[in-house]
Amino acid sequence: MRVVGDGEPMLLLNGLSRPLESWGSFTDALPGRRFVSFDVPGAGASPTPLCPMSIPMLAELAAAVLDAAEVESADVLGLSYGGAVVQQLAVDAPSRVRHLVLACTSCGVGATLGEPRVYRGRGRPTPAADPLSWPRTDPLGTLWHSLAIGSWSSIPFLGAIRVPTLVVTGDRDRVVPPVNSRLLSRRIPGAELAVITAGHDLQKPGPARALARVVEGFLVTDRPARMASH
Repeated sequence: MRVVGDGEPMLLLNGLSRPLESWGSFTDALPGRRFVSFDVPGAGASPTPLCPMSIPMLAELAAAVLDAAEVESADVLGLSYGGAVVQQLAVDAPSRVRHLVLACTSCGVGATLGEPRVYRGRGRPTPAADPLSWPRTDPLGTLWHSLAIGSWSSIPFLGAIRVPTLVVTGDRDRVVPPVNSRLLSRRIPGAELAVITAGHDLQKPGPARALARVVEGFLVTDRPARMASH
């Protein structure tokens, strides 16, 4: 777990195989925040478990990280794979989530898949995306994460998410096509949709700054959490 900065807390959950170090460009572009981030088991410096952890289990772990950071509730941003985890967190523990940001993510099973050739080579570090100082990707950990997302779907509960939600997509995303973000924004009550000029990797410096701008604009507007109807 890593906690940096001062101000209102924000929990960051990463994409598939990415370590917490990859948030640097985003956090630099959004000052005045206390950022809480961690490597899920099997990614970054976190050891790979013997058995895969489900998305609900990872959501419980995210809540435990907030406990360890002594944060009762936080603005929560989930990128790609992390977006699945925070969707689960928002419905399982809504009191822990003040605002929800879903970046270049999907509903899991039932999503529109990206171009097959885009997936070849994903997870291998490249100098542009993964500096050599980052922890090496563990293939078994990536397999466990793939099994978890491949057996999970948020479609049954998207309508039950009652926290203020922003959905962000890159208009050139070929890994998680923008149609997935449109689905999320339509099914989550009151969700807002933002489209930025980018591909899937919103942690690169330029896209990260654009993501920070739309997130900041979303967070500065007071949006009370929506109560579930009875």
